Amino acid sequence: MLSFEQALEKLLAAAQPVEEIRSLPITAAAGRILAVSQQSTVAVPPLDNSAMDGYAVRVADITAAGVCLPVSQRIPAGTVGTSLQPGTAARIFTGAPVPAGADAVIMQERCEHGENGVVINHLPRDGENIRRAGEDISVGAEILKAGTKLRPQEIALAAAAGLPELPVYRRVRVGVFFTGDELVQPGEPLPPGAIYNSNRYALRALLEGMGCEVRDLGAIADTLEATRDALRRAAADNDLVLTSGGVSVGEEDHVKPAVEAEGSLNMWKIAIKPGKPLAFGEIRKADGKAWFLGLPGNPVAAFVTFLTMVRPFILRLQGAASVSPRILNLPCASVWSRADGARLEFLRGWLNDDGAVELYKNQGSAVVTSLCWSDGLVLNPPGNTIAVGDTVRFVSFAELLS
Repeated sequence: MLSFEQALEKLLAAAQPVEEIRSLPITAAAGRILAVSQQSTVAVPPLDNSAMDGYAVRVADITAAGVCLPVSQRIPAGTVGTSLQPGTAARIFTGAPVPAGADAVIMQERCEHGENGVVINHLPRDGENIRRAGEDISVGAEILKAGTKLRPQEIALAAAAGLPELPVYRRVRVGVFFTGDELVQPGEPLPPGAIYNSNRYALRALLEGMGCEVRDLGAIADTLEATRDALRRAAADNDLVLTSGGVSVGEEDHVKPAVEAEGSLNMWKIAIKPGKPLAFGEIRKADGKAWFLGLPGNPVAAFVTFLTMVRPFILRLQGAASVSPRILNLPCASVWSRADGARLEFLRGWLNDDGAVELYKNQGSAVVTSLCWSDGLVLNPPGNTIAVGDTVRFVSFAELLS
């Protein structure tokens, strides 16, 4: 069996970002992956400005607390005042440019109105409450690196730097379909021996949550010809074809021979639990190829394998520079004595109020309730048992689903 790290390395080595780049207004760029590093067109802030509502002064004029200075001008945000005359103060508001000659801003709470001006009840230091021009961003500075996922904070930074548009990779297109005569769609009657198809809806939601364009071909008849036809249709307009189940060697498992007929396939056994079987290959199409990934059929195995294997593969297709989730070292509040001797286990766990991980009682690969109960996954090494208080490696669903 391949180790988890070996399998992931093979996947990521194959993936390359989609080639098409689109320039989008920053109002439409959130959640996309930046394709080209960006530089600021302006200094931020563009001029020295006030960090407070108060009075701009010359430090040399404040020889003692209680000095009264005449107010020579008023400077609201968005206007530029005149040079500050010695022996005077300027009424100034947050964000307004500091007038030439002033070297401190005294917050209004340390001042009071006097008969002949403003009384300064504070001895200022040079530069007090002044934001210097360019202290956040200098002109031409690189502010966003290629491969960055554009969160609201990156959009704010782009706007602050005067960038109206950003070049991003186009969305990754994924075709999905599902085989299995036992699968029934929610809302339909459930015959004896049938099960509702949860993987279809889970995988769609996961893909859409990653910003993919999803083409759902639905349920496919359990025949070789129908499966080959579905592969051709799914590959035609997509970068990736994703399925779950049906990739073993049974008489009713047609995905494997269908993929081999329409392209090429590697069947991997990965030393992870749940999710040992994974199929990776490619489907031929007129303008090249589409990648193929076949996930296990059990719902928890499909979900976990998507998060740990498919997610980083898609992130690489999207052009993301970082594809590895942040892993935390946390105390465990549960006992785990049924360690698998050969496989890395992804155990579902919940964070209690003390910040410790509690493990779900039933770690079966078909127990969908464990996914809803849990906050994330414990990465438990092969053969490792866990006692209360032991440190475990934990990755949150918030990290994996962001």
